[in-house]
Amino acid sequence: MGKVPVLEIKNLITEFHTEDEVVRAVNNISFTLHKGETIGIVGESGSGKSVTSLSAMGLIPSPPGKIVNGNIILHSNNNKIDLAGLPNNEMRKYRGNEIAMIFQEPMTSLNPVYTCGNQVVEAIKLHQKGLVNPKEKALQLFREVQLSRPEAIFNSYPHEISGGQKQRVMIAMAMSCEPSILIADEPTTALDVTVQKEILELMNDMQIKKKMGILFITHDLGVIAELADKVLVMNRGRIVEAGNVLDIFANPKHPYTRGLLACRPPLKKRLKQLPTTSTFMTQSSTGEIHELNDDLPSVLNKLELSGKQVADRLNRVLSQPPILRVKDVKTYFPIKNSFFGKPKAWVKAVDGVSFDVRKGETLGLVGESGCGKTTLGRTLLRLVEPTEGSIEFDGVDITHLSQKELRDMRKNMQIIFQDPYSSLNPRLTVGSAIMEPMRVHNIFDNDSDRKDYVIELLKKVSMKEAHFYRYPHEFSGGQRQRISIARALAVKPKFIICDESVSALDVSVQAEVLNLLNELRDNFDLTYIFISHDLSVVRHMSDRMIVMNKGKIEEMGVADEIYNSPEKEYTQKLIASIPKGEISQIRSRINKKESFKSMD
Repeated sequence: MGKVPVLEIKNLITEFHTEDEVVRAVNNISFTLHKGETIGIVGESGSGKSVTSLSAMGLIPSPPGKIVNGNIILHSNNNKIDLAGLPNNEMRKYRGNEIAMIFQEPMTSLNPVYTCGNQVVEAIKLHQKGLVNPKEKALQLFREVQLSRPEAIFNSYPHEISGGQKQRVMIAMAMSCEPSILIADEPTTALDVTVQKEILELMNDMQIKKKMGILFITHDLGVIAELADKVLVMNRGRIVEAGNVLDIFANPKHPYTRGLLACRPPLKKRLKQLPTTSTFMTQSSTGEIHELNDDLPSVLNKLELSGKQVADRLNRVLSQPPILRVKDVKTYFPIKNSFFGKPKAWVKAVDGVSFDVRKGETLGLVGESGCGKTTLGRTLLRLVEPTEGSIEFDGVDITHLSQKELRDMRKNMQIIFQDPYSSLNPRLTVGSAIMEPMRVHNIFDNDSDRKDYVIELLKKVSMKEAHFYRYPHEFSGGQRQRISIARALAVKPKFIICDESVSALDVSVQAEVLNLLNELRDNFDLTYIFISHDLSVVRHMSDRMIVMNKGKIEEMGVADEIYNSPEKEYTQKLIASIPKGEISQIRSRINKKESFKSMD
């Protein structure tokens, strides 16, 4: 028996009309999804992958968006329905029942004023009136998606559960009507690698049991390797390469695909800098591609650092004096007070942490969400007050400084936050936002000199002089992060904490920002603490590494040694969860899936 199609996209064109221009977000793409098959759609932000999925769901906002050409054929009970031309009231019959979607950010997809259980029950009542007991069905789904406390989570509000649990609730809701097609739009991007691995395994298992067709959308080819049967690579609204997952990883044909594969930090070698898509191609404003390199292995070999080069840098860093000494730091938050208002119970976010950071070093800080790494980073700058312990920066214990003394000290200690958009004032131009701390700390005598220095900084972070006059909303996520880096550098600091500063970026933009941070470290003689939940990124950036778990240091040492020979079970679990994209693993997964099909 041949493959059974469940969804056909034919010559789809989706446009967005603005006052100034028409943006063709999806430009004449075609593909077929079959029953029991996973198609991975991969590409950077703006490539059209999410617009493709929203077009299929009938969720394109109109105006300004519109499907102007093509067909979206749903195969349902031996019927073919063209979803592209359906009015919204007709589309409701199929949305949820036949074709369901999991969105990227579960916190904004779930209603904060209803319990998780009620929201799943609502979906069941809407689409399966009178067919099942809604509460029992919801609890059964919670068990199927492996929520550890189904009854408790049924009665919990979204803010009371973790990101991974919220994403499982979203999967349960999507599965509530047993659809034949599941669209997952970046469902693991914001999750820890361990939670991501669990979600990917869950989706694999559920697909085998339910025989669904899955469209899995992501910017990370490493994630695609864990799940997909076929891959579509999108760039500027077009499919530039398509094929089965083994062929794409073993022999990528298009330079854009090679660039995406090369962007993630490799796990078995150290590189001088990470390749990006621009290493392999240039692209004109009209989308015309000019190929620069045709050999991925040779590019990686040219950039690889020798063992001697890695050892020489490590020895040089370890010979430097400490710029930061942290001794038995504790940061506790009260969660329960007595009748008289005194704390009775505490969350021990940071619980007795001690370490040194040497001048010119990049110290990596890694762990799952809730391990205390961000609280520790903010405690080191006294953005959060420590409960106990000492923090000595440049020979001065900052825990005893007054607010005025601390403000003067902060000129030397800066932080780059995870979300650059929320850390930039939307009412200030980029130039004003960068100049503001310079005025506070009396960097230069007048605004004319400050402006010249800011323009120089913008150029150093690969921005243009004209960007000085623009507002944050006019930039992409990667550009906003570069602006945040320029602002941190504006006061000429010695030490910068990078708090998940690349976790929300496309892999190619992430590679560019990581390269920039390393270049700036060497040019400005900076010291970093680099915080992330992604161990492969931390290893690429770091000389030494700290692994945190439940507020304590689980493991600490040279980054390569921890990665190659982790002592603690927790560290081993983190490393095992990294999507590796290895050919042998892809082949093994596909063989396992085929054996399940043959048994069925």
